[in-house]
Amino acid sequence: MKMGSFGEDLRKERLSRGVALEQITAVTKIAQRHLIALEQERFRLLPGGILNKGIVRGYAGALGLDPQDWTERFLRAYNASGQPADDDWTTFASNVGKARILRREAMEMRLRWIGAGLLAAAVSAAVFLFIRYYGVRAGWWSTVMPFGGISGMLRAAWNPLHGIVQHVASRSSH
Repeated sequence: MKMGSFGEDLRKERLSRGVALEQITAVTKIAQRHLIALEQERFRLLPGGILNKGIVRGYAGALGLDPQDWTERFLRAYNASGQPADDDWTTFASNVGKARILRREAMEMRLRWIGAGLLAAAVSAAVFLFIRYYGVRAGWWSTVMPFGGISGMLRAAWNPLHGIVQHVASRSSH
C-alpha cells in the first residue's frame, strides 16, 4: 500500500470508518478546527507544543488507530513541513499569552464601541432636550411636534378609544 501524506491518510482512515469530525469532537473535546488543520496539514493553525501530540493521540484513539504510530507519523510530517520544532512549553505558553491578549483587545474594542454608543445617545438626548426647551420658550415647538408632544399624541389616540369604550359600556348596560 502506497502511503500518502499524513493528513490525507488520516482523513482516509476516518472516512473508511464512517466517522464524522463532529463525532470525534464530541468524544475528544478537540476543536473541530484543529482536526481539520491536521487533515489539511496546516500545522501552523494548531496550538503548538505538547498539545499537538495530544490532538493527534486523541484523534487516532477516537478512530481506533495506534496513537503512538500516528504521533510518530505526525512528527515526521510536521518536521518535513518546515515548521520550527516546538516540543517545549514555551511555544504553548506563548500561544496562550497571545490568545489572552487578543481576547482582551477584543473585549476592550467592544467596550469602546458600547461607550461610544452610550455617549452618542446621551448627546442626542441632550440636543433634543435643549431644542425642545428652546422651542417651547420661543413658542414654535408645537409646530414641530403636533398634538403637544408624545403625551399629546397619547391623549389624541386615547380620546377616540375612550369614546368607543364608553359607547360599548352604555349599550351593554341597557
